[in-house]
Amino acid sequence: MNTAASGNDALYLSALKNAWREAGIDIPLSTADGATPFMLEAGTTDGCVVGLDPGFNAEHFAQARQSRPDVPAFCSEYYPGWLTHWGETWQRVDTPAILRDMEWLIQNRKSWSLYVLHGGTNWGFYAGANFSDVYQPDVTSYDYDAPIREDGTLTPKYWAIRRLLSRYREPNAPRLPDPPPPLPAISLPEFAMAPACSFWNVMPEPSQSAQPKPMEQYGQNFGFILYSTYLRGHHHGKLTVTDLHDYANVYLDGKYVGSLDRTKKKQTLDLPRTDPPAQRLDILVEGMGRINYGQNLIDPKGITERVTLNGMTLMNWLVHLLPMDSTMISLVPDHSPGPWLEQPGLFFRGTFNIDEPGDTYLDVGGWEKGLVWVNGHHLGRYWNIGPQQRLYLPAPFLKKGANEVILFDLHHTAPGTLRGMPSME
Repeated sequence: MNTAASGNDALYLSALKNAWREAGIDIPLSTADGATPFMLEAGTTDGCVVGLDPGFNAEHFAQARQSRPDVPAFCSEYYPGWLTHWGETWQRVDTPAILRDMEWLIQNRKSWSLYVLHGGTNWGFYAGANFSDVYQPDVTSYDYDAPIREDGTLTPKYWAIRRLLSRYREPNAPRLPDPPPPLPAISLPEFAMAPACSFWNVMPEPSQSAQPKPMEQYGQNFGFILYSTYLRGHHHGKLTVTDLHDYANVYLDGKYVGSLDRTKKKQTLDLPRTDPPAQRLDILVEGMGRINYGQNLIDPKGITERVTLNGMTLMNWLVHLLPMDSTMISLVPDHSPGPWLEQPGLFFRGTFNIDEPGDTYLDVGGWEKGLVWVNGHHLGRYWNIGPQQRLYLPAPFLKKGANEVILFDLHHTAPGTLRGMPSME
């Protein structure tokens, strides 16, 4: 059982253990806790092995013995890589340090598990987030600087770990098998993406709220949500969203006037004076990754409290749910001309043809911020602040002949292009 450093719910842990036992799962159970007194006290539970998260030196294991002297301990998660947030450089974990820690574990006869050996992908909306003074959403790739990359490529780190482990094998042990060959990778020549419609063209019927609420309170867990109200009293000035989770486009009478960004602590915007005075305010909010660790673990999406204009609380909202799920994406037309196409918040369509499927990376470097679907498969988010500029597109998502791409961009309005590259970098 994994336990977080952010909670101390012993009843929950005990209920999990009992549920598994009652279901006939009769195997050794463990928790996963940091090697500190408070984490071990809050996270361990009777009948479970102590998993140190991580544990890779004598001090860590001494702490486990002090906390639970009669219970075995092992390293439940050793990190050969790490995750990356939007706006950072790619995380790179030092291979010599990894080898030193692993050698200590081997020489001291400790059991351990790598988290993770093989990197992966946060498909769709499933990338998480952290919080350290500011909100830190994770990139779509979960490559994690792992020994085996997102697409299965074996890295120098993999071969270094393999060599280390080989030194500790029994003298007469069978020869280690060779790894499988790399998966075929392909390039996709540049192909055109044309505006198809605005999010306004696929808008569902709204519900009414005196005050805006997070999307979860309307029954939606992921995607976007649009809050709309008619202005009375104040029609321009300082707009404040309390609190924005996580990114928003703001429109006055259907015209884009700016964006808000939780990662920059930007939750205010000056609404311009217009003639005649603006009547309608629309706030299109994107929920990004949910915080999965620490003080801010409870992380609803959308507008979590209220909106004010020059200090006046704005009332009476129309709320449109935009889950960006397969049902909603199926409503995107081939082309829907109209005035909305002049404003940010557009869907784009394009196709490419291939003779044979193969792994590739969709290069979105010419776009700004949004989502991509290929043949109905949601590849995840992109954002031009980087570091990720290519989204993993595995061969099983492709087919011989024509392949369809739908892209939603919060800011890009002109026709653009995409291409496929055989690697992330």
